[in-house]
Amino acid sequence: MAPRQDVADVLIIGAGASGAAAAWSLSSAGLNVVCLEQGDWIDPTDYPHQSVEWELHRQTDFAKDPNVRQRPEDYPLNNDDSPITPLMFNAVGGSTIHWSGHFPRFRPSDFRVKTLDGVADDWPITYWDLAPYYEANDANIGVSGLNGDPGSPPRTPRQTPPLGLDAASHAYIRGLEKLGWHWWPSDNALITEPFGEGRQVCNYCGPCDVGCPRGAMSSAHVTYWPAALAKGVQLITRARVREITVDRRGRANGAVYYTADGGIAQQRARVVIVACNGVGTPRLLLNSVSGLFPHGLANSNGLVGTHLMFHPVAFVTGVFAEPVDGHVGPLGLLLHCQEFYETDTSRGFVRGFQLQMCRDSGPLSTATGSFPGESVPWGGDHHRVQRERSAHMLTIGVMIEDLPEAHNRVDLDPTLADGNGIPAPRISYTVSENSRNCLDYAIARARELLDAASAKEVINQAITRETGWHLMGTARMGDNPATSVVNRHGQAHDVPNLFIVDGSLFATSAAVNPTSTIQALALYISDWLKQNFREVA
Repeated sequence: MAPRQDVADVLIIGAGASGAAAAWSLSSAGLNVVCLEQGDWIDPTDYPHQSVEWELHRQTDFAKDPNVRQRPEDYPLNNDDSPITPLMFNAVGGSTIHWSGHFPRFRPSDFRVKTLDGVADDWPITYWDLAPYYEANDANIGVSGLNGDPGSPPRTPRQTPPLGLDAASHAYIRGLEKLGWHWWPSDNALITEPFGEGRQVCNYCGPCDVGCPRGAMSSAHVTYWPAALAKGVQLITRARVREITVDRRGRANGAVYYTADGGIAQQRARVVIVACNGVGTPRLLLNSVSGLFPHGLANSNGLVGTHLMFHPVAFVTGVFAEPVDGHVGPLGLLLHCQEFYETDTSRGFVRGFQLQMCRDSGPLSTATGSFPGESVPWGGDHHRVQRERSAHMLTIGVMIEDLPEAHNRVDLDPTLADGNGIPAPRISYTVSENSRNCLDYAIARARELLDAASAKEVINQAITRETGWHLMGTARMGDNPATSVVNRHGQAHDVPNLFIVDGSLFATSAAVNPTSTIQALALYISDWLKQNFREVA
């Protein structure tokens, strides 16, 4: 092993959305920050976006599922016991490269689920604790949107105007207006006017989830990382962390990692922050075994890896007589409807869902029937169906709140390992009865909406396997050390100088995309750490 001689003030493991935000914040206070990232920088010219075969790349070497993608920096997952497969991407910027940029905030009620509805748990913090950090994060990265939504708490003006509405948007609005359901343009982590340095505004080219070569998407590698590096953060790429190490007192003192050339090195630090997402973080903690922590680091109560939450997603697609060009333009949702967001027990479930206007895929997926999930005939009827559907489809994504359940978990697979022999994560997940009832109700509402929008045919696909975009809850935040892994400051109950800043912190999942909340939490935790660094380190 080749130990580094310098001891960092803070070691961050993971250079995605949360790790980048934390690195910028902590370095802004003058702390010496080192970040280890398993992946590398990706040259924008290598994005599949540049290729006419982008749809094929999306299904192969740039697929959402790392088991399909199998890039050298990926690690395998055992997904056999889960109907949903996680999306993860190892690179500087993390999964914000493989991203739509939809950027809603949680609602105040999302932090008080136990109090309001008698299920799950309350967070140890409130929306109002995070509100200034939501604002700061938006100001740092650039968010487009429309001010004044009466269904959400007030916020400062968005940094750039909302994305323009198109034919698909107008069809969606037609249905919503007919039904009298509230809708609003979505916040998107995507700039529509000049913002920041070296970034071009969105030109509506799409598809955004295979990389944005213009830098219009407010991904971590074009927002926080340039600023963090300018403040002196040392970013070490192609560093596959094996374990977090501890001293005789049980305090974290660094990490051991495999280098790009296959060697082993150690980075020492006074404080360690884990930012590896809701699957990677429990995997690392469980692999960090020692005499003091025989069951994994910060896991004395056995909760690391438990309470995994996805957002079960269904897609409901309307086929229209007129072209709506649902596959054209930014992937980030232009509009959303939260009419059914809060609990109404008469529906047969608790909590709720969001109806999102989604982009369809391109002609390849339409032709093969891989989206929206209904088979397409071969032979004489194939071209007829292709003509009827291609550019004539509008899809509504149904995203429901997933409640935390202890049996849904990430643990270590007994046989599967990555290229360096580090045990791989195993996903065990079932969809609860509450979630299934919510999905059924939400799919019916989406069909009702598309009928109101004058779709001539409606196709729905129940739970979609490749939709594990949101990985939450596996190192949960709470005031009680018996029922949580970290406290309200992201600080491990067992290890006072170990912090977590990613989606594994979440006590509940809400019914909206989590990245805005993840980055706000990273800034909130970093702010507390800056103020208390001497006591913690």
